[in-house]
Amino acid sequence: MEDVATLGFIATTIGATWRLATPLIFAAIGEVFSERAGVLNIGLEGVMLVGAFVGFATMFAYGSLPLGLASAVAAGAVVGLLFAFFTITIKADQIVVGAAINLLGMGLTAFLFRTYFVGTGRGVEIAQPLDIPGLSDLPFFGEAFFRHNAIVYSTLLVVVLAVVVLYKTSFGLTLRAVGEHPKAVDVVGRSVAAYRYGAVMIGTGLAGLGGAFLTLGHSNQFVENITSGRGFIALAVVVFARWSPVGAFFVAMLFGLFYALQLQLQAQPALNIPYQALQALPYVMTIVALVMVRNKGDTPKMLGVPYTKA
Repeated sequence: MEDVATLGFIATTIGATWRLATPLIFAAIGEVFSERAGVLNIGLEGVMLVGAFVGFATMFAYGSLPLGLASAVAAGAVVGLLFAFFTITIKADQIVVGAAINLLGMGLTAFLFRTYFVGTGRGVEIAQPLDIPGLSDLPFFGEAFFRHNAIVYSTLLVVVLAVVVLYKTSFGLTLRAVGEHPKAVDVVGRSVAAYRYGAVMIGTGLAGLGGAFLTLGHSNQFVENITSGRGFIALAVVVFARWSPVGAFFVAMLFGLFYALQLQLQAQPALNIPYQALQALPYVMTIVALVMVRNKGDTPKMLGVPYTKA
C-alpha cells in the first residue's frame, strides 16, 4: 500500500509540475526572444498580470476561450509595444521602464478588477483536461502526462517553434545578430529597431499568454497579483537556461517542480514544516539558481544596451 501511495504522490507531483510550469515556460521563452535581440524586459510580471486580467475579462464577457487567449496575447503585445517605444525609440533605461511596466500592470489590473468584477462573485469556465484514449487512463503515466488541457500541451509546440524560428530562419539569425553585433546588421541595410520591436512584442505576447493560463487554464478567477512573482522567476529561468528555448523549457519545469512540491508537502502535516517555509521554496530556489550561474559567456553582448545609428 505504501508503494502505491508513493507512486500516486510522484505521479500527482509530476502532473502538477507541468501545469505549474506552464506560465513560466511561455514567459521565459518569450523573454529569450527579447534578450537575444539585446532588450532586457524586467516588466514580465506586469505583462503577465495584464494578460491574466484581459484573458479573464474577455472570457467573462464573451464566453470564448480561444478569444480570451488571443486577447491576452494581443494585450501583452500592446504592452510590449509601449515598452519598446520607450526603450528602443526614446532609448530610456530598460530597467526603469520595465519597473514602470510592473507597477502599471499591478495598479491597472487591480483598479479594473475592483471596479468591474470584484462584486460579481462569478468565475469563468476554464480549459478542461483532454481525454486521450488509451493514454489518460494509464496507471502512473496517465496522471503524470496525459490529463492536461490543451494550453499545457501547447508549451511543446511553442518550444519547437522557438527553436525553428531562432536557429533555422533568416529572421532568427538576424535577431540573434542584433543582440550581438547590431552595427553589422545595420550595415547590411536591416533595421535594428524593427527587429528589436518584433522580439519584444513576441516576448510580451507569450508572457501575456502565460498570464492568461493562470485565469483560463489553472484558476477560474482573477485575483490581484495572481502572478505572485512568476514574471521575476521567468527572468531567472532565462539566465539559468543560458538563453536557450529548450533550456528554458526544462528549467521552467524544474521551478514548476518546486511549486508542486510546496503544494504537495503542505498537505503532509506529519512533516511538521511551517507552510510559510514551503511557500518560499520556489523563490529561494530562484536565488540559488542565479547564484549558481557564474559563466556569463553566453550572455548576448548588447543585452540592455540601446543602439544608436552612427
